[in-house]
Amino acid sequence: MFKLSNWKLLRISFSFYLLPVFLFALAHSPNLDGFRLLIVFLALHLFLYPSSNAYNSFFDKDELSIAGIKHPPKVTPGLLYLSFIFLFTALVLGVWINFAFAGMVLLYALVSMAYSHPAIRLKKYPFIGWITAGFFQGLFTFAMAYAGLNGFGWNVFEKPHVLIPGLLTSLMILGNYPLTQVYQHEEDGRRGDRTMSLYLGYTGTFVFSSIWFLIAGAGFIYYFLGQSQIWAVWAFLAGVAPAILFFYTWFYFVRQNAEKYATYPWAMWMIRLSALGLNVFFAYYFLERTQVLQVI
Repeated sequence: MFKLSNWKLLRISFSFYLLPVFLFALAHSPNLDGFRLLIVFLALHLFLYPSSNAYNSFFDKDELSIAGIKHPPKVTPGLLYLSFIFLFTALVLGVWINFAFAGMVLLYALVSMAYSHPAIRLKKYPFIGWITAGFFQGLFTFAMAYAGLNGFGWNVFEKPHVLIPGLLTSLMILGNYPLTQVYQHEEDGRRGDRTMSLYLGYTGTFVFSSIWFLIAGAGFIYYFLGQSQIWAVWAFLAGVAPAILFFYTWFYFVRQNAEKYATYPWAMWMIRLSALGLNVFFAYYFLERTQVLQVI
């Protein structure tokens, strides 16, 4: 269980790429509290997401590259136990906030298990897997983080001021997610997982993602303008510009030779640029929207 290879498959550092949704929820939080912020951050990014990564790796048994690891080590039975230990820790931390937040953490974990477990394996259904990832990594995670950060309960899912920005994060992930699968066609096909990217093909994946990026971008701009935050529009565009430029450059090369360029290194650079730009933007958005620096 405590083998180095198992800890590597937790992919804790990959939580950085999931941080933008947390920061966006933080920016909307009316009841900022340092203790809750720390507990929610640790529960999600240090324990829940790594637990999900390990569980997924245990059943996938990848031999080729996966997000965050170019050469994944062989899976051992201890990885599953380590996944459950991390999940249990996330739940304990969740209870420190309240039982509602712990329940959201558990639901996220159960859906993640359904995504990977061979008895259900939502991953092998292109549209169901794509929608599930978009909803739970976007809107649900936004609402879960918002509830935990503010000590609220399940009623956050009834609030338009939570649902609307949460929906925007889902739109963003619906565009990004197929790109994380584009270099895994060979292994996904061999396992019988008909992922969204495999279903769409190489060119179709990029066209499909570009449409959702356009929808998400328009949605964010409309939202910021509705909040009278013209400064956020320009900051958002600056934050996503490097990733969008890279995306269309990558698409150009994939159209020339998909086998050569629809690869792990290109996909990881896309993920890194997107996450870095969004994390910087949402951190700035949090500071400006809450005026924390002026209070300090």
